[in-house]
Amino acid sequence: METGAMLRGTAGAVTAALVAAGFVLGPHVANLHNGLIAASFTTVGLYVVARRPGNREGRLFVAVGVAHAVMFAGREYGLHPGPLPGATWLGWLGIWPLPLVLVLVGVAVMCFPTGRLPSRGWAPVVAVLLCLGLILSVVSALWPVEYARTGLVAAHPLTLPGRAAAEAFYRVARPVSYLLFQLTWVACVVARVRRARGDEGRQMRWFLYAATVSAAVMVIGLAGWGSPLPGTLTAPVLAVAAGAAILRYRLYDIDPVLNRSLVVGAMAALVAAGYALVVAGAGRLVDGYGTWLSVLATGIVAVAFEPVRARVQRLADRLVYGRRATPYEALARLSAHLTAPAGGLLDGICATVADAVGARTVTLWTGPADELRAASVWPATEEPPSGARTLAELAAVPVRHDGRFRGAITVLKPPGETLSAAESRLVGDLAAQAGLVLELRATAQRLVAAGDAARRRLERDLHDGAQQRLVTVAMELGAVVRLAAGTGPPEVADRADEVRRQLLEAIAELRETARGLHPAVLTQDGLTPAIGFLADRSALPVRLTVSVPRRLPPEVESTAYFVVSEGLTNAAKHSGSATVAVRVALDGPGLSVEVSDEGCGGAEFRPGSGLEGLADRLAILDARLTVDSGPAGTRLRTVIPCG
Repeated sequence: METGAMLRGTAGAVTAALVAAGFVLGPHVANLHNGLIAASFTTVGLYVVARRPGNREGRLFVAVGVAHAVMFAGREYGLHPGPLPGATWLGWLGIWPLPLVLVLVGVAVMCFPTGRLPSRGWAPVVAVLLCLGLILSVVSALWPVEYARTGLVAAHPLTLPGRAAAEAFYRVARPVSYLLFQLTWVACVVARVRRARGDEGRQMRWFLYAATVSAAVMVIGLAGWGSPLPGTLTAPVLAVAAGAAILRYRLYDIDPVLNRSLVVGAMAALVAAGYALVVAGAGRLVDGYGTWLSVLATGIVAVAFEPVRARVQRLADRLVYGRRATPYEALARLSAHLTAPAGGLLDGICATVADAVGARTVTLWTGPADELRAASVWPATEEPPSGARTLAELAAVPVRHDGRFRGAITVLKPPGETLSAAESRLVGDLAAQAGLVLELRATAQRLVAAGDAARRRLERDLHDGAQQRLVTVAMELGAVVRLAAGTGPPEVADRADEVRRQLLEAIAELRETARGLHPAVLTQDGLTPAIGFLADRSALPVRLTVSVPRRLPPEVESTAYFVVSEGLTNAAKHSGSATVAVRVALDGPGLSVEVSDEGCGGAEFRPGSGLEGLADRLAILDARLTVDSGPAGTRLRTVIPCG
């Protein structure tokens, strides 16, 4: 550790001394970039190494900075017009290492942000670049092939034959090699960006954003002022941005910055191009109408601005966020689920969250904070977690409505990725919207449960109260009939017997009404006997298949019972079929219910119909009723979640 600290101190001191000496001797504009790169990259590299001692990219930054410091000081020394001692050799030292320094810069770019190449396959490529840089540096060291371009005042320290051949070789090899360097760097960066995920992808976007801004400033400087000085001054910005990316400082704010920059840059280019096209282009053809052309250009740009801005915004969203939904789209999709057809509501919430943040798995939990159970999971192929969890056990975003806890959402990103600050805020916003959905769902479930409880209570009251009393009255009336038949007039006995018969019919109708409210057999014995009871009482023969090995939640059993009851009733009244098939089976986490006939079809959802009521009841349980009805018959089918 002490050795590393000593080396860092030495590198910092050497760089500071060389840069200070260069600024004292100059600096010359053409050489200024070397000094800025030396100061900024060394400083950032030393800071990164101090914060992350094992980071190789920080060491590469230090090496780049020190190399540029040597070149900066050497060139300034050789460019000084006064006779300085050793100017020949020191100026020479600032010239010939340039190709090797470029290779070093390229390696730092190719290894960003980890300090390692993307794969072992790039090692031979780096070796080739190193050989080319070494050849160019040797030629530059032996002959003054770079002196004319750099304007060095000091003479070349070596006088060797073959200068003309060396210059001819260098004129061809230098541009070809430098172009190869740049293409290799770009290819390596593109390869890394394509495979980068999570934080590394954001680190690359930070670096590329800063590099793009620097290049744009340089191009503007060359086009507007004929000088690369503006781009040269952005070198420290590039170094600081790279260091911030390595240290992940405010790393997650890059997406909105990129998004806005793309939109603003594109619109600025549109305005400038439109104005220049109309005013400058048309102005050459029509003289004397400068003011009117300016007004025309302003109008054209104003009319085209908003449609183009919308398209540019969509393109920027797609480039920055990929194929995932933008925050606005995610909130809009979630709101659309409130008016979506019945079924799949919770699955839609999970799918919306996953699409918004690029998650691998999203789970929606419902229940109290100390007993959360998985209600839905995305993708649908994933098995929902079993058992109960507490909110403290889950790294979850709570779902609340009006301050009341309704559930939680857990988001699992692909390996190596974490939720950014913006994504965390988006999940929180989606959870707030989902709170209303869960509140409505919970309210509807409470209403259904309360309705079922009221039906059971009314059925029990009718069975144990009014029905029993009427049976007792019928029995007493039977005794009166017998007494009247033995001692009274015959017409009294006949009249009493008719009243008794009507009373027994009323008791039978009351019993049927009570069973329609809520069958006692369903509450006492379960779904299988209750479905069998419906099949026995059906007006049509029923082919029955029931496989429900355990009791299910009361609301699930009652809903399945009413689906079968409604299906059998409709088949008997409207289908004209000879038989009806009923299948009720517990398939995994859902109860599958199917009623089919071979009748004339024609069943459909109508306002106020029994099918519409069933669909609404199933939607409360996050199930969907499908009706296939045609000339070949009618089939009602649903799968009720009951995990």
